[in-house]
Amino acid sequence: MPHKRLILTLQISIGFLAAGYGVMFTMLDDWRDQFGISETGLGFIVAIGFFTSFFAQLTIAPLADKGHARRLLTYGVALNVVGCIVMGYGTTMMGFVSGRFLMGVGAGMAIPAIKRIVIVSDRDNIGKNLGRGVAIEVGGFALGPMISALTIGAFGLAAPFLILATILVVMVIAIARETIEETAIEDQPNERFALDLLRIRPLTGAILIGVALYVMIGVFDPLWVVMMDDLGAPNWVGNAGVSIFGMPWILFATVGGAIAQKYGPFRVSAFGLAIGAFYMASYGFIGSPYVVLGVALTQSALDALTVTGTGIAVANAAPPQRQAGASGLLGGIQTLTGGVVALAAGSVYEHFGRGVAFGATGIVMFSLVCIGCLLAGPKLLRRPNPLDSSYGISISGP
Repeated sequence: MPHKRLILTLQISIGFLAAGYGVMFTMLDDWRDQFGISETGLGFIVAIGFFTSFFAQLTIAPLADKGHARRLLTYGVALNVVGCIVMGYGTTMMGFVSGRFLMGVGAGMAIPAIKRIVIVSDRDNIGKNLGRGVAIEVGGFALGPMISALTIGAFGLAAPFLILATILVVMVIAIARETIEETAIEDQPNERFALDLLRIRPLTGAILIGVALYVMIGVFDPLWVVMMDDLGAPNWVGNAGVSIFGMPWILFATVGGAIAQKYGPFRVSAFGLAIGAFYMASYGFIGSPYVVLGVALTQSALDALTVTGTGIAVANAAPPQRQAGASGLLGGIQTLTGGVVALAAGSVYEHFGRGVAFGATGIVMFSLVCIGCLLAGPKLLRRPNPLDSSYGISISGP
C-alpha cells in the first residue's frame, strides 16, 4: 500500500539522520588530534546540536500542523545535507560548530514532521510504526561508526559525511514522489507554538514519563565508560557495551510499540521506566563490571519493549491536528533534559561518587514517572478496551 511505502521511506530517513550523529561521535578524537580542538570545544560542538534541535522542535516544528509537513521535512533534511558537507570539510572550531548547528536545526524541523506524517498516515498501527521507527533510528546511529570505520582510512575524514549527504539527497527525492496528507485548512491550529499543549494533563503526564528516559540517557552518556574504567573493566567491555545496548532496541522496539498499543502506552511506558529507575540505582552499588554489563543488557531489553509507549501516549493525548507540535514538544523537552543532565552528571559523580550519582538518578526517574501517572489519571493507566471509545483521547481524524 502507498502509505506503507511512505512510512518506511520516512523511517529510513530518520535512520540516516541518526547515522550522522553516530558518525560525529567517532570523529571527536580525530578532530582533537588533527585540528587541535580541546575537550571543552568538542563538548560544545556536541551540545550546540542538542540546543538548536530543542529550539527548532519547540518553535519551528509546530508549522507541520499548519499544512507545512512536507516543506519542513524537505528543508530539515536539506539542512542536514549542508551540515554534513560543512562538517566533512571542517578544519576549525567554527566550521564544526556551524555544521552541527545546521544539523541540529534540520533534525528539529524534520523529525517531528516525519512522526506526524507516520501517525496520520496509518492511525490503526501507530504503536508498530513508531516502534519500528525507533528501531531504525537506533540502527542508523549504530551504522554511523561502521561507515566511519570503513571509509576514513581510505578516503579521509570527509568521506562518511559526504556519503550521508548523498544518501539524504536520494531520500528527499524519494519522498518528493510520495503523497503526503497535510492538515486541512479548517482544522489547522491557531496556536503558533506548542507550549499551550502542556495544559492537557495526560499529555503533560506522558511527557514527564518520557523525560525520565532522557534523565537516564543523560547520565549514561558521560558516565558509562568512566564507571566501567573505575570498576577495572578492560577497554573492550566499556566500548562493547555501547553497541550491545543498541541491539535489543533494533530487535524488539517494533514489538514494544505493538505491546504498548495493545496494553496501553501509559501503563507500559510507566512500568518500564519505573523498573528502569531501580536498575539505574543499582549501578551505584554493583562491584563487578561484568555484572553491570549483564544487568544493563537486561535493562536495555526492557526499555526496548516498553518505552516506545511514551511517544504513543503523547500521540493519544494530543489533538489530531497537532501531532507535530506534540511530538516536537516531547522531543524538545527530552533533548534539553538530556543535555542538562549530562552536564550535571559528571560533576555529581566527581564530587559525591558513583553511588550518589546513580542513586539520585533512580530517585528522579521514579519521581517523574509517579507524577506523570498522577497527571494521566487512573483511566489512562488501565488496559484499553477496544469497545470503550472514551478511553484516552482519540487520535482518529476529524
